[in-house]
Amino acid sequence: MDSLITAAARALAAGDPLGALNRVALRDDAPALALRGIAMAQLGDFVRAKALLRSAARAFGPNEAVARARCVVAEAEIALVSRDLGWPAKALDAARVTLDAHGDRINAAHARHLEVRRLLLIGRLDEAERLLAELDPAPFPPASRAAHELVVAGIALRRLHTRTAHAALARAEKAARHAGIPALTAEVESALLLLDTPAARQIARGEERLLLLDDVEALLVSGALVVDACRHVVRDENTVVSLARRPVLFALACALGEAWPADVPRNTLILRAFRAKFVDESHRARLRVEIGRLRAALGALAGVTATKHGFALVPCRAREVVVLARPVEEKHAAVLAFLADGESWSSSALALALGASQRTVQRALETLAAAGTVQSFGQGRTRRWITPSVAGFTTTLLLPAPLPID
Repeated sequence: MDSLITAAARALAAGDPLGALNRVALRDDAPALALRGIAMAQLGDFVRAKALLRSAARAFGPNEAVARARCVVAEAEIALVSRDLGWPAKALDAARVTLDAHGDRINAAHARHLEVRRLLLIGRLDEAERLLAELDPAPFPPASRAAHELVVAGIALRRLHTRTAHAALARAEKAARHAGIPALTAEVESALLLLDTPAARQIARGEERLLLLDDVEALLVSGALVVDACRHVVRDENTVVSLARRPVLFALACALGEAWPADVPRNTLILRAFRAKFVDESHRARLRVEIGRLRAALGALAGVTATKHGFALVPCRAREVVVLARPVEEKHAAVLAFLADGESWSSSALALALGASQRTVQRALETLAAAGTVQSFGQGRTRRWITPSVAGFTTTLLLPAPLPID
């Protein structure tokens, strides 16, 4: 490897893409193409970066399997950053195996981190945690250690293990300072802000207050019966009942939880759960049926008793009933939660991450665009959607992931 290639690689490792381009911008040999591709990716030109990396992979000879594998890993990282979640994961895994077989442990670990980050984005936390546990960050260079701890913190935040997240981010901050890469330091600082911004609203006995993630975690182990409008579940410290696929039952549970210990009039429940414009006997009959279904669904968590004017929620074990609501009310909050990371998303990637149909996501995006909440650029398959983060709020609880039940 000649001196210019070595200097360009060192510049990229230090987060200086312009310095790297100054050394290899006019060269078309395979190593220079690869370094130019990485530099363009750091500058945000992902389309050009992918083209350069693919050219580099083709230019490397048949005996340069490690170099080609590194190009695949770099292209996978570009796909992840540009939220192309449909990028073939098998190609990344094959590249990781090649790197590991040839002794390139650092880049093999980087490939594993990319796999884990993709799983984290689409809510497959158990699989992400299993893969991450296979890595020992001790021998990694500072930048890789910081990236590792960011992934650890991301999983912990999604599981609402805030103490683990605090510790991981403290280690990430230390490693990022040691690495001396401004972009990495900024990423760690952004993650730290999540711990100090409101994550949810607590509604109890007619009063509301904002909660940090630490407060949410404490609430979930407090023994209270929590009607969680962020994840659409009803839970206490030991039991979780999901009503995510039963919106009518969840609407009834929310209304009863917000009014506890008082009851809720029948007409109020009908208007809220059925979105009816008026109330007649058919609605009252349907309400009785749905209340029966809610009793059966909640099981040993709580009962629903009839009162003179309506119905009331009666917890079986808990002494308190609390509704955990989103910090801001928005019909398409789940879509906004992903867009709030500041990256550009395609509708297909959002559909994959949300577990919804692409057409459903497209309708939500069109509604948000009409309201001026999101913006798009590009046409057809290259169309991407973006929005700035909602200032003052974290979106961790809006992202799909199972709640901890242990």
